[in-house]
Amino acid sequence: MTIQRLNPTTRWSDATVYNGIGHFVEVAADPTQDAKAQALQIFTQAEATLAAIGSDKSRLLSATIYLTDFAYLAEFNQAWEAWLPAGTAPSRACVKAELADPAYKVEITFVAAC
Repeated sequence: MTIQRLNPTTRWSDATVYNGIGHFVEVAADPTQDAKAQALQIFTQAEATLAAIGSDKSRLLSATIYLTDFAYLAEFNQAWEAWLPAGTAPSRACVKAELADPAYKVEITFVAAC
């Protein structure tokens, strides 16, 4: 089977698709905003990536959420629950992590059916 790579560079691809499963990571385009605003940016970006690989947010299989501080968890969860269509929440993990850029407060890896 062929691996589809969306916008590959020497360091990463925006998304990879293999055997009908898409994998991608999103961080906020504008990391100067607070954690909730960064999450909302990520959701918008994720929808664009999902569309580019022939999927949508109702087809998410799993997500790993990286937060730099669990103080952001309640407002993140509120935004997450509002973003997902009812009955489509994927399996997920939420991890406290130090991210590559100290301005990032949230990073999410997604796996979706395409």
